[in-house]
Amino acid sequence: MKHFFLASLIAGALALPAAAADYTIIAPAGPGGGWDQTARSIQTVLQDEKISGSVQVVNVPGAGGTIGLAQFASQNSGNPNALIVGGYVMVGAILTNQSPVTLKDVTPIARLTGEYEAIVVPAASPIQNLEDLVKALKADPGAVSWAGGSAGGTDHITAGLIAKAAGVDPTKINYVAYAGGGEALAAILGNQVTAGISGYGEFEAQVKAGTLRLIAISSAERIEGIDGPTLKEGGLDVVVENWRMVAAAPGLSDEQVATINGDIEKMVKSTAWQDTLKTKGWQDTYLAGDAFKEQLDKDVAATESILKDIGLVK
Repeated sequence: MKHFFLASLIAGALALPAAAADYTIIAPAGPGGGWDQTARSIQTVLQDEKISGSVQVVNVPGAGGTIGLAQFASQNSGNPNALIVGGYVMVGAILTNQSPVTLKDVTPIARLTGEYEAIVVPAASPIQNLEDLVKALKADPGAVSWAGGSAGGTDHITAGLIAKAAGVDPTKINYVAYAGGGEALAAILGNQVTAGISGYGEFEAQVKAGTLRLIAISSAERIEGIDGPTLKEGGLDVVVENWRMVAAAPGLSDEQVATINGDIEKMVKSTAWQDTLKTKGWQDTYLAGDAFKEQLDKDVAATESILKDIGLVK
């Protein structure tokens, strides 16, 4: 009878669903930006869909995400409950800051979203379209100032690629890096710079209100719901997508990685996540496992090449 009772207890325990993992997500930037929004969107969906019991978001800003990355990698080895959000901007920041900690020091899990770059000017600007901007750039590259995020990030890379495609030396561009989207937006609206570059979502409210003019978007084709031409339509063969990803700590077992992958896959396939993408204007670029790791290696190599072209990496 005693053996039967013990066997019943063990069988009952095995039949119980596994407890949902608690996660802490590092957003390696200040509140309000793209990484912070991504981390908090993951937090909301994981909790609302009961994929995770509790999710905390911790902001660790600085140096294009490399400060948060270094802290994450050094403090969380072997911890299956720690995640970090990153992306294309971090790839460039690692190279330009010569960061000793790279994405090879964490466990890439999945690429989640993509967002195209928007090029805007103040509504009162004499620049009416991309053709006007290119003309000004060719006449005097230094006289055209660009406001964007971190040096070496997606915004900076886009400005360099626009210059290169227009036949202008990309090392001559006058790029002004701002720590946060709010500061860059204030500079553009205050006519302190010629043009601004960021993800479309950062400018959408001002474009719709008529205080900013959207002169181009960095997608291959026009995007439904965005009233603006592509760079390609303006004669510049440039397509840039700022993707964002989630990674786990180093030193995890295959089982632990599989569990995290499973949780992220459940999140991505949920209606709540798909609704979040629509609300934020993010493209669904979900790619996981070995396929993502291979793509990440290609993106790092391509980014290094671009940053050499614009003089930010030797």
